[in-house]
Amino acid sequence: MGVNPITSHVLDAARGSPAQGVPISISYASSSQAASAGQNSVIGRGVTNSDGRCPSLLASDYVLKAGVYTVRFDTKTYFALHGEKSFYPFVDVTFEIEQAAPHYHIPLNLAPFSYTTYRGS
Repeated sequence: MGVNPITSHVLDAARGSPAQGVPISISYASSSQAASAGQNSVIGRGVTNSDGRCPSLLASDYVLKAGVYTVRFDTKTYFALHGEKSFYPFVDVTFEIEQAAPHYHIPLNLAPFSYTTYRGS
């Protein structure tokens, strides 16, 4: 089995460790106009493991295509597991793929009152 076409890694910056137990979903829309109009569909779901990764976010046979993808991290659920409140109940990372590459990595550095993300490798 190859690498999932879209992967993620969540790090809890406040604890300095991987964030286990973050529910993640990914949705797809055919264009930015469709995404803005709410015409997107969930194409995958998962929960981060002990390494802060969700290796099966998409089905192994999913083929990337051009369009707008949104990875939603359910941060409220994660922080509630630790008895903490957070300012952001979820974090949406939306990106557009014009020509599909074999792999996209979407990391999230997370704290109760901040987050950062970037296109990883």
